[in-house]
Amino acid sequence: MPKISQKGLAMPASPIRKLVPFATEAKSKGIKVYHLNIGQPDIPTPEVAIQAVKNFNYDTLAYLNSEGSLNYREALSQYYYKLNLPIEAKHIIETTGGSEALLFGFLATMDSGDEVIIPEPFYANYNSFARTGDIKILPITSKIDNGFSLPAIADFEAKITPKTKAILICNPNNPTGYLYAKSELDQLKDIVLKHDLFLFADEVYREFCYDGQTHTSILSYPELHNHAIVIDSTSKRYSACGARLGALVTRNQEILDTVLKFAQARLSSPTLSEILALGALDTPDSYFQEVIQDYDSRRNLLVKRLNEIPGIVCPMPKGAFYAMAQLPVHDAEDFCKWMLSDFSYEGATVMMAPASGFYATQGLGKNEVRIAYVLKTEELDKAMTCLAKGLEAYPKKI
Repeated sequence: MPKISQKGLAMPASPIRKLVPFATEAKSKGIKVYHLNIGQPDIPTPEVAIQAVKNFNYDTLAYLNSEGSLNYREALSQYYYKLNLPIEAKHIIETTGGSEALLFGFLATMDSGDEVIIPEPFYANYNSFARTGDIKILPITSKIDNGFSLPAIADFEAKITPKTKAILICNPNNPTGYLYAKSELDQLKDIVLKHDLFLFADEVYREFCYDGQTHTSILSYPELHNHAIVIDSTSKRYSACGARLGALVTRNQEILDTVLKFAQARLSSPTLSEILALGALDTPDSYFQEVIQDYDSRRNLLVKRLNEIPGIVCPMPKGAFYAMAQLPVHDAEDFCKWMLSDFSYEGATVMMAPASGFYATQGLGKNEVRIAYVLKTEELDKAMTCLAKGLEAYPKKI
């Protein structure tokens, strides 16, 4: 029998989705599963976006241009201008989700064996994109003790080698919910310019900031025009994860020309997705005001309930809709499996994402989980009660 490739064998499984078979089995037994493992909001997609798809009446569902239609990119340009970011349509390449944007960005800027520095824990699929491009991740560990703030710049300096080509941050952060302050971005700007690196920023959660905090984009720094590459997406902003439409945004023409070649190789992103995204750009500000208020209530409830459970440590997230929690167990993945396969409380259980898959450093995150607060407060409250009962019953507590 022919053998699977080494690349295929080395591709990591998603910590967010790897426990799905256990959840499916639990549901087959009639157990309700509270899904806190994946960033799939229950927030309705804006009506203007849905109506845009419903109003589509062309006879042929045709290809888009590989970089996306000019109409959509001009509309997206206006979105950035409203954020005081002077981005033109020519600076945008439409992609099939933010994931493709980052993959194309990696492939355009780094060769086999090149290195990218990423603060960990980080979105687990960064590992997969780097693996696809044979790119080496150099992790710098942020700590739960200080809410996962940016590690010391000296730690970045110590990691840089002649093979280092880029730094990647997620702001606000998935999985930690940390929001980088402008002072922290200033430090990253200085080190990027000093060592002539690219700076990637995954900014797909920029709308979701709490406690009066505001988001600073790396696109706001004129000095970084040839260094800054932003990853964007409609998925979380408009609660339209299934649309799979994103964008790579940069003012560096060489990067744009190179990414376009990768985009041409996959022909185009989905036409109906662009139609939905174009409609979504007309979403009223009131939608975001309500959504942010809703997420803020969920965040406050979740963190309060978690920190009331003996042995759990959970810092307050500043953005996005994720929290990292340290559990009083030796192996969070074993606990998460056990919750699905061996435990239920009042006919329900909880599904979380074991955090070790969000770290590149072996052994870290073993007793941590990522929790997505994407359920209504009533459901979250019940899920936290279920989690507390599960920890009481779990036979392998610390």
